[in-house]
Amino acid sequence: MGSAIGANIRQQRERLGWSQARLAREVCRAAGVVGEPVGRQEVSRWETGKRTPREWLPFLAAALAVPVETLCEPQTPTEPPLPTLADFLPAEDPLEPLTARASGRIGIRQVDDLQQRVHSLRLADDFLAGGDLMRPALRELRKAVRMFREHSYSDLTGRQLLVQIGELAQIAGWIASDAGQHAEAERIYRLGLSAATQAEDRTLAGNLAGSLAYQLSNTGRELEGLDLARAALDGAGPDAPPKARALYFDRVAWAATKAGGVENSQTAMRALGEAGEALTADSEGTESPAYLYWVDAGELRVMESRVYTELRRPLRAVPLLREVLGQYDATHTREMALYLSWLAVAYADANEPEEAAATAQRMLTLSADLSSERTAERGRVVLARLAEYADVPEVRVVLDSAA
Repeated sequence: MGSAIGANIRQQRERLGWSQARLAREVCRAAGVVGEPVGRQEVSRWETGKRTPREWLPFLAAALAVPVETLCEPQTPTEPPLPTLADFLPAEDPLEPLTARASGRIGIRQVDDLQQRVHSLRLADDFLAGGDLMRPALRELRKAVRMFREHSYSDLTGRQLLVQIGELAQIAGWIASDAGQHAEAERIYRLGLSAATQAEDRTLAGNLAGSLAYQLSNTGRELEGLDLARAALDGAGPDAPPKARALYFDRVAWAATKAGGVENSQTAMRALGEAGEALTADSEGTESPAYLYWVDAGELRVMESRVYTELRRPLRAVPLLREVLGQYDATHTREMALYLSWLAVAYADANEPEEAAATAQRMLTLSADLSSERTAERGRVVLARLAEYADVPEVRVVLDSAA
C-alpha cells in the first residue's frame, strides 16, 4: 500500500509541475499548521515508500486537489517510469535549517556578495585547473551552507540564497571532478540539485544534473549518466532558456555516445541536431542565465566533434576540431589540451599517425603542469591510441618521451 501511495503522490505532484519542496509547503498550508513540520525530505520518503503519510493523507489530497481514494488506489502495472530529477536528490537533506539558529539575520547584500564570489570562482576555472581551485571552492561552499542553515532571512532572501548555493555547487562540483575527486563532486552536485529544487529553479537544477550526468558518463556509469541527462532535459521543460536547452541536449548526446550501441548512437546524432536548433531558436525574449556565458556555437561544434571521434568517424571530427582550435583562446590551457587530445585520437583513427603524434606532443606539453585529472586521463587515452602505431618513428619519439 505504501509504495502505491508513494507512486500516486509523485504522479499527482508531477502533474502539477511542483517540486517536492512546493508540495511540502502546500500540505502545511492545507493543514493550517504554523512552520514546516513537513519538508521536502518527508515528501521524498513518502514518494519512495520509506514512510506512509497516515494523518497527512487528507491534507495531501487537498493540496493536490484529488480525492483521498486517488492516492490510495493501486496503480495498473506499466513499464517502469523514466527517472526524474527527484530520483537523484540526496537521501538526507543537507540544507535543512537548524532548529536553533544563530541570532544573526542576513539580507540581500550578503547574497549579492556571495553571487560575486561565485562568479569570480567560475571565471578562475577558465584559467586554472581543479587541483588549484579545490580548496577555495569547498571553503566557499561550506560557508554558504552554514549561512543558509544557521541564520534567519526572509522567504525571498532564502530562495535567492538557495540559488547561489546551487550555482556554487555546480562550479565546485566541476572543479572537484576536474581534480579527480569524483565521489566528492557527486556529493556536491547532489547538494546543489537539492538547493536548486528547493528554490524551484528548474534551469539551474538541469545544469547541475547535466554536470553530474557528464561525470557519470565519463567514469564508467554510462547508463546512469544517460538516465540523468534525459531527466535534466525533461525536468527543465521546453520553455528553458535557449543556451540551457542546447547544453542539455549536448549532455544527452555525450551520454548516449558513451552508453554505446546503434540506438544510442542515433540518439546522440539527433540530440546534436536539436542542440543546434535550440541555440538558434526564437526565445521570445527569454534570457539565458549568466553562468551559461560559455555555451555558444563553437562549444556545440566541440561536442559534435567529440561525438564523431568517439564513434570513430574521423573524417567529420578532424575538420571540426581544427576549425575550433584555430579560433580558440590559447590562454584557456586546459580546454586547449583537451581539444587537442580529441584531435590526436581522430588523426589516429584516420590512419594519420604522424599528425596524431605531433598533435599529441603539443597536448602533452600543454598539460604537463596542469593539476587536472581530466587532462591526465585524456593523455593516457591518447598514448594508448598511439601505441598502436609504435613502429612509426614520430610516434615512437612521443611514446618514449612520455615514458
